Order: sequence, then C-alpha cells, then structure tokens
Amino acid sequence: MATGLVPLPGSNNESWCQGLDGLASRCAEYYKQGARFAKWRTVVSIPCGPSALAVKEAAWGLARYAAIAQDNGLVPIVEPEILLDGDHGIERTLEVAEKVWSEVFFYLAQNNVLFEGILLKPSMVTPGAEHKEKASPEAIAKHTLTMLRRRVPPAVPGIMFLSGGQSEVEATLNLNAMNQSPNPWHVSFSYARALQNSVLKAWQGRPENVEAAQKALLVRAKANSLAQLGRYTGEGESDEAKKGMFQKGYTY
Repeated sequence: MATGLVPLPGSNNESWCQGLDGLASRCAEYYKQGARFAKWRTVVSIPCGPSALAVKEAAWGLARYAAIAQDNGLVPIVEPEILLDGDHGIERTLEVAEKVWSEVFFYLAQNNVLFEGILLKPSMVTPGAEHKEKASPEAIAKHTLTMLRRRVPPAVPGIMFLSGGQSEVEATLNLNAMNQSPNPWHVSFSYARALQNSVLKAWQGRPENVEAAQKALLVRAKANSLAQLGRYTGEGESDEAKKGMFQKGYTY
C-alpha cells in the first residue's frame, strides 16, 4: 500500500513512509480485485534516536493508512518495524517499543480506527544485533509480552510478528516462548526471511531443486505452526536454519 521509505527532513537521518496520496482509490481498486487485507510498513531506528519527529510521523502515517484501508473494506496490517540495528540492550528496545506503540494507538484512536478490525505486525523486543550478549527466548518473550500488554488493547485480534533478521530457529523459538500461556490476542507469525531463507538456498533457482525447496518450506511452516501453539521443540533443525540473517541497514 505504501510507496516506499524516503529521508525525513528535520530528523536524525531517519525515514518516513510515503503513500497516503491516492491511497483511498488504490484501496478501492484492490478491493474490487479481491483483496481483503492491506499492509503498511514503516521503520524506527534506535541508533538514530529515535527522534520524536520520526516516531510521530511513523505513528500518524500508520493511523491514516489504517483508517483509509478500513473505510474501503480492507483489514489494515499495522507494521512499525523497530530495526535490529545497534548495540543497545533489550531494556532500551523495550523503552523505544513502548513509546512507538503508545503513539501508534493514540493516533489510531484519534482516526477512529476500529481496533477489532486490524492486525499488528510488530518487531519482537530483542537486544540490538550488535549487542555483546544474546537474550534467551524466555527473556525475549517476557520483554515482548510486557510491552504488548502495556500498549495493545485486547480488542485487537492478532499479533503477527516479523522476524527482522533473526535466524529461522531464533524466530520460531521466540514465538514458541510467547505462547507458553494464554494471551489476550492470537500471537502468531508473518515472517519473510525466517520462512524463506533455507527454502531459497535449497531451490537456487533450479527446476530440479523444486521438490527439495517445497520440503524445506513445509519444515518451516510446520515449525512455526507448532510455535504459535506453544508446542515447538527445536529438535532436528538444520545448521542453515540456525544462521542469523541480520544485515546492517537492510532495506526492501
């Protein structure tokens, strides 16, 4: 739905997401074509501050998009990605995530967005990718659920996490840890890299590898299906699936 990230003037080398102009007509057209969901991704960088300007711009843009999408019959997926870049600890990520989500929900409410008719696609609360110590799945689950319980109303039906450069196994273990007890919302996944990485490496663009790639995708799909039920063990995972995918300054 958005038309891309561009530099945000007046900020600390941060970005904002374009695309509100003409969004209503695009939503209406996509609805006619059969779409029922929309997604808008913007990013927040902890090493860049984040500045109050960047957080407000991200939250306001997401809220306007969500209101326009709902007005045209689409379920908006709301995605302010807090990037993994940085050497900060998990407590700093928690602090920033709480700030970002408080502003997002403030502006969602101001724009009369129906909370029962949205889905969230948040980052997990983890240390920065360059932090000297890794956090356990239990610590990540504790901090992430703390943030969500403080900021996300139970009216919201679902939390669909992004993986953000974690390894396939890390993303699945962390999701599993969050589903060890009931949550007010359905806690599941909307991974890209953490579903696709081992699949693409198995495929390599070759017709003779299609079956192997399909099997690799099924392994990841089943693992994350179990994780959103809290039943994933991590047994039998390949070394490839355990490799991190963080890229500094990653864009798509």
